[in-house]
Amino acid sequence: MSGENAPAEPNEGEEAAEQQPQEQTQQAWAARRDLDAHAPRSMTFDGTNHGVTAQQVIGDIHHYNFGGYAAAATSGEIPRETLDRLADAFVDEGTDFDSLLARLRHEHVLVLTGDPHTGRRTAALMLLHTLGATPVHSVDRDTKPESLTPGEGCGHVLFDLAVSRTQPLREAQLFAVRDRLREKGSYLVITTAHSPYVEDTVPLATWRPPAPRAVLSALLHRQTDAATADRLLALPATTGFLAREQQLREVVPFAAVLLRADETEILQYSRRALELQVQEWFEEGEDTQHLREKAFLIALAAFDNGPYALTAELSDKLYERLRSTGAGTFNEPIPVFGTHIGKRLQTARAQLSTTVEETEWGQVSQPTAAFKDERVAPILLREVWTGHPAARPALIKWLDQLSTDGRPFVRTRAAATVAVLALTDLPSAMALIIERWAGAKDSRQQLTAVSALTLAHRIHAPNIPRIIDGWSTGDTSAQRCWVAVRAQGLIGPERPVEALAALRAQARLQDAKEHPDQHVVDELPESVALLLLSPAADTALAELLRTLDDHPAVRTLTLKGFLAACSRTDDTPCPPLLSWATRSGSAAPGIARLLRITLGDREHNERAEGVLRDWVRAADRAPDTERALAALLPALATGPREAARLDHLLDTVQGLDGRPQPAAAARLRAGLVLALSDTPADALSRV
Repeated sequence: MSGENAPAEPNEGEEAAEQQPQEQTQQAWAARRDLDAHAPRSMTFDGTNHGVTAQQVIGDIHHYNFGGYAAAATSGEIPRETLDRLADAFVDEGTDFDSLLARLRHEHVLVLTGDPHTGRRTAALMLLHTLGATPVHSVDRDTKPESLTPGEGCGHVLFDLAVSRTQPLREAQLFAVRDRLREKGSYLVITTAHSPYVEDTVPLATWRPPAPRAVLSALLHRQTDAATADRLLALPATTGFLAREQQLREVVPFAAVLLRADETEILQYSRRALELQVQEWFEEGEDTQHLREKAFLIALAAFDNGPYALTAELSDKLYERLRSTGAGTFNEPIPVFGTHIGKRLQTARAQLSTTVEETEWGQVSQPTAAFKDERVAPILLREVWTGHPAARPALIKWLDQLSTDGRPFVRTRAAATVAVLALTDLPSAMALIIERWAGAKDSRQQLTAVSALTLAHRIHAPNIPRIIDGWSTGDTSAQRCWVAVRAQGLIGPERPVEALAALRAQARLQDAKEHPDQHVVDELPESVALLLLSPAADTALAELLRTLDDHPAVRTLTLKGFLAACSRTDDTPCPPLLSWATRSGSAAPGIARLLRITLGDREHNERAEGVLRDWVRAADRAPDTERALAALLPALATGPREAARLDHLLDTVQGLDGRPQPAAAARLRAGLVLALSDTPADALSRV
């Protein structure tokens, strides 16, 4: 078991809640809207999971040997066998290899720049190998070029020259070594990343790699017949692999995997490459991958495809917590300016795009950052949580802070992150995060716990319905019970019978209490309403009608939940429940029955009449709503008393804000009189 005890000290969100009055809890409808709007791409849901999910990505940890991920020797002679092996796999199609070769032959020293993992190291070796400058000696990266003593008629390569503000690369250094190289008939290739500390006068040579498809195609055609090579290139697994802009160090081994023709290995190769990339990011030392950039990677996994500025802002909050891990105090300020956005996203294998976002103030356009491969985010979160447990305290405090953020997007992504952690390690996620949030005093933290459970269920984390059922049917704390009741409405569309059974059990439990938990009592009908306006509405309605008279508390729950569903408009011309009654011949009688009962019930009559007045006003603005209401009204008048009530309501309904009576009211009243005059009295009594 990996579930530890929750931290004893209160988190920042809980401290804030004790100092400030609790704000009104977000309504269930808004919670479902935020989940649908802000959940990561891998957690989108409309009743059925589609595409890549975290559950599909996070499985057993696989181990796969990619030669390109191993660190090369810092110095010494490179074996001839290694050069021959690289030559067999080297592809220069679409590159400037020939012109670079001509420059090296003439100048004897070449400074080769390029992006990481584009094959510039291999290109350097192949330039020397093609020239016949062998043996090839690898020079320590801290060696100054002017201090190199070249051998006779051989090649030298200086990988990833250490260039800095204090040790820039100057043209004079190259002049000094070039003369000695020419005297010996030798050559030197220096590789380095793009850097502002390379003197402008240094003649740089830029390495632009061949296209991954061209490399894979060339390798396959070298090692098998054309028909087999073309068939392997056309495999869906191959096209999907190449579509994700793989690095060359991943493309070259893939050719061998394809030639082995092991279907399972082919399908799993891409995911294993991602796992190795993520492991490399977090295993690298501070001199290679700064802690601030590792914090950015984690934040990008949490806010994938979210606003870049927000991701960068919150990644520095995480960085602040990570760097103080294990230290009582840490007073070093966070750098205000750091890595350039382009370099940062390139390292993360991410991209920047501009998207239009819906906000409470309307549409806004902003730059968003996203991994090029949407599978990276859940794999990265799993690696951090399970592979680097020392990061857990800082990560938990960061998530606590996000869970009380005023921005729904931030809270939803905090919940989505915890959902992935629950899929990875449910006991720890429950003990360290979700249980604390569910029992917190801060309503935002409770809401984030609801979202975490809901999203965890979407990605098939184990036992989530069992947890929610246990909290919503047992005599647990009021906070956890409220969280579970809200969650029943959100995951209930997949299991409406079980969800409604749990809600009924809690309604009976609250009814038996001398002092019911009013917060829970108020939430129960909201979850029923969510189910009535979900893809499982038909099943939910049948279940409500079946158990209507089981218990007084159950009856009250059904009627309040039904009226809550009736009150929803969702900014549509026709209220959703009224529209459902029109579309579904099987649902219309049940809806009419519940509406008749609420109109005739002393406790619910006033609210039911208010629903009908709102529907009449909506009918005045939308012909479809008027037709739907006209079809429903006759079913509500089962006798003279009910008919008279409806006639009076239609005659007295007023417009909002002092406006005159809706014109639709008179038309609906006349239509009702006409419909009732054509209906025999004995038929009305049987409706």
